[in-house]
Amino acid sequence: MATTVRRAVLTLPGAPVGPPNPLPALRPLDEMHSVDERAKKDLPRDMARQIGYEPLRTLLPVRVLDGYGRERTETALDAIVIENERLRATVLPGLGGRIHSLHHKPTGRELLYRNPVFQPADFALNGAWFSGGIEWNIGATGHTTLSCAPMHAAVVQGPDGTDMVRLWEWERLRDLPFQVDLWLPVDSDFLHVGVRIRNPHERPAPVYWWSNIAVEEHPTTRVLAPADEAWHFGYERSLRRVPVPEFDDADRTYPLRSEYPADYFYEVQAESRKWIASLDAEGRGLVQTSTDVLRGRKLFLWGSGRGGRRWQQWLTEPDTVGYAEIQAGLARTQLEHIRLDGGEEFSWLESYGPLSADAAAVHGDDWAAARGEVEARLADALPRDAVDAAYEAWRRCADTEPTQPLATGSGWGALEVLRAGHKLPGTPFDESTLGEEQAPWRELLTTGVLPEPRKVNPPGPSLVAPHWRDMLETAPAEPLTEYHLGVAQWHAGDLAQAVRSWERGLELAPSRWPLLRCLAVADCEGGNAARAAERYLEAFDDLCEERRDDGETWTAATAALGRETIETLLTARRTTDARAVWTRLRPAIQQRGRFRLIEARLLLAEGRTEEARAIFDAGFEVADLREGAEILGEVWSRLTDEPLPDAYDYRMRPPRG
Repeated sequence: MATTVRRAVLTLPGAPVGPPNPLPALRPLDEMHSVDERAKKDLPRDMARQIGYEPLRTLLPVRVLDGYGRERTETALDAIVIENERLRATVLPGLGGRIHSLHHKPTGRELLYRNPVFQPADFALNGAWFSGGIEWNIGATGHTTLSCAPMHAAVVQGPDGTDMVRLWEWERLRDLPFQVDLWLPVDSDFLHVGVRIRNPHERPAPVYWWSNIAVEEHPTTRVLAPADEAWHFGYERSLRRVPVPEFDDADRTYPLRSEYPADYFYEVQAESRKWIASLDAEGRGLVQTSTDVLRGRKLFLWGSGRGGRRWQQWLTEPDTVGYAEIQAGLARTQLEHIRLDGGEEFSWLESYGPLSADAAAVHGDDWAAARGEVEARLADALPRDAVDAAYEAWRRCADTEPTQPLATGSGWGALEVLRAGHKLPGTPFDESTLGEEQAPWRELLTTGVLPEPRKVNPPGPSLVAPHWRDMLETAPAEPLTEYHLGVAQWHAGDLAQAVRSWERGLELAPSRWPLLRCLAVADCEGGNAARAAERYLEAFDDLCEERRDDGETWTAATAALGRETIETLLTARRTTDARAVWTRLRPAIQQRGRFRLIEARLLLAEGRTEEARAIFDAGFEVADLREGAEILGEVWSRLTDEPLPDAYDYRMRPPRG
């Protein structure tokens, strides 16, 4: 059977992602992977330097996705299937190019953890993310903002004349184009994945990449990598070097032998072959290997404790097998970013396939023998020099232009190519992909003027890169221009100038609430809680007067601003004002789990403890509960000394001692 590529439809129970949050993300969502500054002094110098290199300060220009719920209905997802006689890969181009399934035909085995549902949860840098399969994490520490976003996809001729699938997009946090090529040679048991990240600018850029592979987790599942040490990251936000496989009296290469979620970043030596495998009781499973540029390997486990089990249930449906993640990245840890100079690129090749090894050796007490057995079987199945040769062959095709289109991504790459004339062979960003969101920015580019909107709506997304900021600074100083300019200045770290721009825009703005909300955030960041509360109140009043309908855009704006306003008022101990805002929210918003939690906090602030407890007793689910969030336990502890019920226990670290 020749390698074939075809479109397909995957039908799953799924929850809609919902509309983006229209408020600019002036502050990042809480990202769990950070370490205390004092802890850096004990780290290797190069690691500490890369941890401190260009960490993300905001999500701009990306918008937060928090409009999803928990109600799932049968959902048709566009898919691309690439297969040969031995392997079949199913790809979801509309969801970040995720490989949903990797099926080995001769054995009938699924090599990945394949989530039976599509359930967004608040794990990505910008919110919505889902578990399962193989994801391509690019941008900054965390799950990519492209987790639930479309990518361009097309057929490209591969090195051996077979059809490859090329996925590509413009990553907006770092302003970099990238591609992922899926190449499945005839009769191969291994799917090759060629990856290239390019920096078309004159300035250097920080780069982050981790390929994240979900694998089924059973009591006998063992994860192996060529390392005797690892960097352990617990959700106490500390990073320390530990032995592999055992420390703290347990073999941590078995994911279910830990109680709490944790990351293990393996210390793979430079001369060692780069690989990681997840094998079952019979010594069978998935192996991933790569060329040496992709140096890092990692195990993430949920652990066997209540919190980890609860998160696993949250991400799928009852009675689904659990999963762990094996990963491969450009750096030793996910806390690091690597410098990519202007005009340069990073490229490498990964290979994914089945592995069978001697079970007694794999699960024996001799770690060196277990590793050696896996490495020997990998050498038999796919020698190291074969991977290097495959990379060289693929690299000669990396610039080949796509032929048959399969899916369309965003128009942001086309806008950047239109602006700068970037030459990016192999990854066309065609002007035909420009859409409504790009239209005002294209007009700014061609006329020097940012157009006023034709109808009253929340502002569209801002652009913040230096070249767009320069254009905004020279454009006529209309209120909408000042709004976007302030957002760009805030992103650049010029907070005082951002405030001045927003204040100038406010003087003549027909729509005041977007500017007032930005100024309120600035007040919060500056420690002026009283003025922040006043501005939030004024912003919410203005939005309620301006709101035109109950469509999803205005509903998203009302929910987002209402939440921020109430939380700021509660912080300022202005309970009466917080209650007044609550009463102006539509009932459909009030009934969301997030707002049921807000109501419980509001009732507590009003001294109505029994009514707050009744909300917990009735039960609610916060659909956008952030990974690592402890707010449920914190509110519960203010209500009672009773143990936290399982339904609200999402704790990812031991109780504070």
